[in-house]
Amino acid sequence: MSRDASGDPSGSVRRNRRSLTHRVRYALRHPKRVPAHARRVARDTWLQLKHRDHIAYYRAVMAADTARSPEAAVGHNPSVEKWERVGRMQFDYLVRHGLRPRHRMLDIGCGNLRAGRLFIDHLDAGNYYGIDISPAILMEAQRTLTREGLQAKLPHLTLVADLTFSFLPAGHFDVVHAHSVFSHSPPHVIEQCLAHVGRVLAPGGFFDFTFGRTEGEEHQVLHEDFYYRTDTLIELARKHGLSARFMDDWEALPHRQSKIRVSVRRGPGSGAA
Repeated sequence: MSRDASGDPSGSVRRNRRSLTHRVRYALRHPKRVPAHARRVARDTWLQLKHRDHIAYYRAVMAADTARSPEAAVGHNPSVEKWERVGRMQFDYLVRHGLRPRHRMLDIGCGNLRAGRLFIDHLDAGNYYGIDISPAILMEAQRTLTREGLQAKLPHLTLVADLTFSFLPAGHFDVVHAHSVFSHSPPHVIEQCLAHVGRVLAPGGFFDFTFGRTEGEEHQVLHEDFYYRTDTLIELARKHGLSARFMDDWEALPHRQSKIRVSVRRGPGSGAA
C-alpha cells in the first residue's frame, strides 16, 4: 500500500477537490450537503464580483459567516464542542513544544479566540497579540474575553489589512502562530507573510502555520480554500531566509490540515526554550 510523506495510506493528499470527478463523487456520497455547497458557490461568485482584492473578499466572507454563527465562522465547526476541542488541540500542541508563560506570542488570524482564550490565560499579562483581517470576528473575540474573564491579562487584539507586521517591533515574538490562515490564502498573501515574519521573530523563536495539503496538483476550491504541496511552502520559506520543516507529530492529531514550522535559524527547527 502506497503512503504519502505523513504515512497516510488514503491518498487523500493527492486528491484534487476542484476536479469534476471529485465533485461528482462527493455529491453522490453526501447528497444532503449539495444545497449548502450550492449556496457557497453563489456567495463566492457574488463576493468576487464585489471584491477583487482577496482581503476585502475574505472580510465579507467572515462577516457573513460570523453573523450566522461565530463558532462556525472559525474553522467551519458546526458546534461549540468542536470549536472548543480544536482550540484545545492547538493549545496543547504548543505547550508540549515549549510555550511558556513568559513567551510573547503573535496569533495570526486569531478569530474569536478559539485557541487564543487558552493562550491568553497561559501567558503572562500583555504577552498575547492577536491579529485578524475581520472586524466582525474581532468583535466576537472581545465577547470571548469578557465571557472567559480574561480582561486582566491585557491581550492585544488588532485589525490588519495585510501580513507585513509593519506596526510590530523587530525580534519581539518567541512564538508566531497561524492556524487555518494559509488554507484560505492565495500564494501572494502567503509570500507576504513569509517575507516579513522573520523580522518580528525573536532569536530562537519559531512560526507554526497549518495549511491545506496536497501532494498532487495545487488547487483551490472557490476562492476560500487553497491546497498547497509541502515542498512549495518549504521552498518559499527558504527563499525568504527561513528554515522550514514538516511537523510529523501534528499529523497524528484529528485535524485535516498539516503543519510546517519555520525559524530564522538554519538547520533543524528550534523550540522556544
